[in-house]
Amino acid sequence: MVEQQTETVHIQGTDEMEIDLVELLYFFRSRLIVIIIGFVVGALVAGSITQFFITPKFTGVSKVYMVSSSSDSVVDLTDLNIGTSLSSDYEELLKTRPIIEGVIEELDLDHTYEELLDMITIATINDTRILTITAESTIPEEAQAIANTLADMAVSELPGLMDTATPNIAEWAVFPEKKSSPSLATNTMIGALICMAVVLGVLTFFYVTDDTLKTADDVEKEFGVMPLTVVPEGYIEAISDKVEEQIEKEKKKKKKKKRRDVAHESGKD
Repeated sequence: MVEQQTETVHIQGTDEMEIDLVELLYFFRSRLIVIIIGFVVGALVAGSITQFFITPKFTGVSKVYMVSSSSDSVVDLTDLNIGTSLSSDYEELLKTRPIIEGVIEELDLDHTYEELLDMITIATINDTRILTITAESTIPEEAQAIANTLADMAVSELPGLMDTATPNIAEWAVFPEKKSSPSLATNTMIGALICMAVVLGVLTFFYVTDDTLKTADDVEKEFGVMPLTVVPEGYIEAISDKVEEQIEKEKKKKKKKKRRDVAHESGKD
């Protein structure tokens, strides 16, 4: 005889509560339609919000190659190390107010210094001497123009300020034809999973707070007594119908017998 093993979770509180994980999974299985509906509703809501209520953003990316050369034709190891350190300096100097406000003035933008600073990201790729300038905007032409103007200023303005060799433009920002954010697929899946998690949480709450006795095991756990018999669920109505049919048959038999007796008595008379 193989004993069925079940996993239980004990919740400590004022009263000790025991949750049978196997029974909980069966409970979820019986409410599978509700869970699926919650998943679909969450996906539809998140997808609709992403598609119709969130303004898409576009990203322009330009790259500047930083290298310092002690001569016009030869670049030695010292120059490469200096170029690497200069990348960090350029990264910070491109965020200064004169540079950012110069971009605003040249492109005739309606953004303030703080707003434009939030729209750009300047970073060095790993430990290389390549500086990446990223601009994000709701207008694709604006994102491209900001990234390229910053790259141009990195070449034209900063070498004189730092008294270093002029860096090279490695890549100009191209026109962003596709939006960079938000992601419809990602937001839709996140919304679906969140809604499904909420549904599972509500179902778990109903399962935990339901104190009705449904099985013989529930009766034994509650009262410590095993019931003598159990009426199978789903057959009560059928049994009741059979009982009613049997009563009707007995009534009809009694009526027929009474009629026969009356007829017999009449025959004698």
